[in-house]
Amino acid sequence: MADRDERDRHGESRVEEMIREIQAEARMTSASTGCGAISQAVLEALRRVPRERFLPEAMQAFAYDNTALGIGHGQTISQPFIVALMTELLDLQPDDRVLEVGTGSGYQAPVLAELVSEVYSIEAVADLADAASQRLAELGYGNVRVAQGDGRQGWPDAAPFEAITVTAAAREIPPALTAQLAEGGRMVLPVGSAWGPQTLIRITRDTDGELHRRRILPVAFVPLTTGGS
Repeated sequence: MADRDERDRHGESRVEEMIREIQAEARMTSASTGCGAISQAVLEALRRVPRERFLPEAMQAFAYDNTALGIGHGQTISQPFIVALMTELLDLQPDDRVLEVGTGSGYQAPVLAELVSEVYSIEAVADLADAASQRLAELGYGNVRVAQGDGRQGWPDAAPFEAITVTAAAREIPPALTAQLAEGGRMVLPVGSAWGPQTLIRITRDTDGELHRRRILPVAFVPLTTGGS
């Protein structure tokens, strides 16, 4: 996995400040999320992944600020708290196989990869998919596969998945994604209009195949798109 020395120039204190802010926001939103603290496993994954490597050079000084940042192509890298919360809500296990819809610059994928056996990540924008794939390979994340395509269709050849995360907002939950969720599986995604009111939703599939939905909290994500250059 990634060497923590990769981010030495940003200083350990910046990383720990980010972690403290994540935990503080988890406490503040616990009434909505049901999650009063982020687990140590998720926090350690966040510590190990060098966030600055997933940002344009001009934005790297802000890598450990608890805010979303632009990565080009009208896309963003999510706020660290949201990355932590969505990862926590997936309730990941070491043998899980995870589908991520919306690779972006690639930051969420290695956070997941630190916690599970395999990550399959789909990105609509070809340039972002190519750059993320190269970046992840350079950092040694051999358990992440990246493909360019319409994430709303999922990755049927690799399904089912124990966990699915979507990092862009769709008006409705894509049926192909729920179909690819394993028994006992968990899915976390934002649902709502483009650039409008959106809600983070957690979906679980029980052993009878029935889906259960829970609203978590209001969020703001870029819209889920079908593809482009």
